[in-house]
Amino acid sequence: MSGTRKIGLLGGTFDPVHLGHLHVAGVARTTCALDEVRFLPCRISPHKTAATPTVDADRLEMLRLATVGLPWAVVDDFEVRRDGPSYSYQTAEAMAARFPSAKLFWIMGGDQWEALPRWEQPQRLAALVEFIVIARGHSPQPRDGYVLHRVDDGHPASATVIRAASARGEAAHPWLAPAVAKYMMEHRLYHESP
Repeated sequence: MSGTRKIGLLGGTFDPVHLGHLHVAGVARTTCALDEVRFLPCRISPHKTAATPTVDADRLEMLRLATVGLPWAVVDDFEVRRDGPSYSYQTAEAMAARFPSAKLFWIMGGDQWEALPRWEQPQRLAALVEFIVIARGHSPQPRDGYVLHRVDDGHPASATVIRAASARGEAAHPWLAPAVAKYMMEHRLYHESP
């Protein structure tokens, strides 16, 4: 039995966090026997420059509410504390420095795997992590120099759909943890301006 700690890294805007995020994290954890999954909300996504995410404190609190009772889930504010766009390779380098004896895994969807060559410094990221790719219908193709773990699973949840439902005044959504739905309602997140 190996004593090496295995840490999954799951980045995103989590605007809001939904059951799809938790499902993907849980499947990745089970598939690769991860000791923990660190949820890393970004401050500024380099892939979504046109959109400004909800206030960092609200996204962090919703993540905390969503992961209550999941001892393997850690909400990490590393990226929201940094200035500028959140580049994955920089996050991975920081995590490798913070957890030098751990084995790191980057959890992503198949669409992100396809876009990965266009990311900032993808080879630096690949030097530090193994990739857990959640495939939704098509098979992610291996790449030289990248360790790929394919997971055939997924979840239909969409943060865009949830935000639209909230803007219409819907108090709950089947893709939200009840505590997150309640927080969104109490803080009037994603509601249309009067």
